[in-house]
Amino acid sequence: MNKVAIVTGSATGLGAACAVDLAACGWNVTINYNKSEREADETYTKIKAGGGDAILVQADVGEDTDCRKLVGETLKKWGRIDGLINNAATTKFQKEGDLAGVTAEDFDRIFRVNVTGPYMMSRAVWPIMKKRWEELRERGSIVNISSNAGATGIGSSIPYVASKGALNTLTLSLARWFGPAVRVNTVCPGFIQTRWLLGGLGETGYESMKAAMEQTTPLRQAGTAEQMAEAVLFFLTSGSNITGEFLLVDAGSHLGTLPLKGR
Repeated sequence: MNKVAIVTGSATGLGAACAVDLAACGWNVTINYNKSEREADETYTKIKAGGGDAILVQADVGEDTDCRKLVGETLKKWGRIDGLINNAATTKFQKEGDLAGVTAEDFDRIFRVNVTGPYMMSRAVWPIMKKRWEELRERGSIVNISSNAGATGIGSSIPYVASKGALNTLTLSLARWFGPAVRVNTVCPGFIQTRWLLGGLGETGYESMKAAMEQTTPLRQAGTAEQMAEAVLFFLTSGSNITGEFLLVDAGSHLGTLPLKGR
């Protein structure tokens, strides 16, 4: 029987790319969305057209009951869960220096989705993966989608940056607690060419940042969702001796910008 994975926030962007690529590799996939039903349907249709199997589950990962619903619907369909990609996230864009631009409520909402959500999802799949390890010695895999913001302190807002730093340390704790039954790792993307970032930065800001990535990063490119998905799938399906690890996938932007002259 095919392996099964849940991908949270998989209607669009990186989550959708992960879901489609996993299905192409022979995995059954639970596509999760909160509000983007039309886009989730498109991701589902793409998977089915490629011969894969998937289900759609509406759930807010910031709510524990919804996390358990997401896991329950997956088990009802396939009876197993081998992988979890904690991709769902939110932010509020904050102008540099504008400390009043975010509120305590913004912090609560961002942390609930970006940190508490991955914890609750991981907690919900843990007994299932643990049982499969004990009975069949088949190890589960969890991949958290963080951001290079959690390593550099630069991002869309202070609460977003802080939440991704917290998600990185959550990965370390879960990797210790869940071993040997489950591997837990993190991918930290940089700039990604997605609708989500375009909407937050606006067209001018988005194109300016994209150009900067293409001109000043060591790899001279602005990342795509498909490139990020490559790293996520590596951790989920390979790397059998890797847990508690972080991988920055940002064309080398964490190394600092390079001069344009002579390049």
